[in-house]
Amino acid sequence: MADAKIRLYVDQPLGEGQVIALSEGQANYLFAVMRLTKGAAVLLFNGEAGEWRAEVLEAGKRKGLLVCTNQTAPLQMPPDLWLLFAPIKKARTDFIVEKATELGAARILPVQTRFTNADRIRIDKLRAHVIEAAEQCGGTFVPQVDDVTPLARLLADWPEDRKILWCNEHLAGVAEALPKGGTPGPWAVLIGPEGGFAEAEQAQLSAMPQVVQASLGPRILRADTAVVSALTLWQAHLGDWG
Repeated sequence: MADAKIRLYVDQPLGEGQVIALSEGQANYLFAVMRLTKGAAVLLFNGEAGEWRAEVLEAGKRKGLLVCTNQTAPLQMPPDLWLLFAPIKKARTDFIVEKATELGAARILPVQTRFTNADRIRIDKLRAHVIEAAEQCGGTFVPQVDDVTPLARLLADWPEDRKILWCNEHLAGVAEALPKGGTPGPWAVLIGPEGGFAEAEQAQLSAMPQVVQASLGPRILRADTAVVSALTLWQAHLGDWG
């Protein structure tokens, strides 16, 4: 609604008349940074109940209360699309999870590959970036962020019905075209590390019937650029953009 310009994720139930107790950080943001006062409107979402308009009941430096008045948007689920990626440098990994959230990934799975070259990954920080991205882009769903898992282990237990779009930088063109329209079913997009996949990893992927190999064009893309390009490609063919 026009009078509510700030969106905030809360890990609490939402519904008409529901009172929301803010954390110290949330209270500081709303009342010290954004200068909201009693009676001001805020948009809330929790990833399950859509988006709700709420009004400030109490505004303090370290705490505050909001009350839900009415639902402004229903829960909008993304397509059944996972993102598998090898973490890279911190700022670029943060970029990847933010853009994956904006582009409609339902689940984000960092994977450890032979040539993954990244510092220790703080999954709690990645989840915070996902929430912030959902707040900014107007989403009502918050993607799940998994702990880092070895790629070989993940592929060994891969679901039979979930296809993988493997963006293979060694391909000169699209190896197998993505179908347009119809029911896409469950998919995942796989983006490798900066050093590429090891031979054993390539062999494991090539042997899987669920894997669809594709090129992202004539130039080799950085990993973070490849994530955005691949998710855009999938959404344009099979996602919820049309």
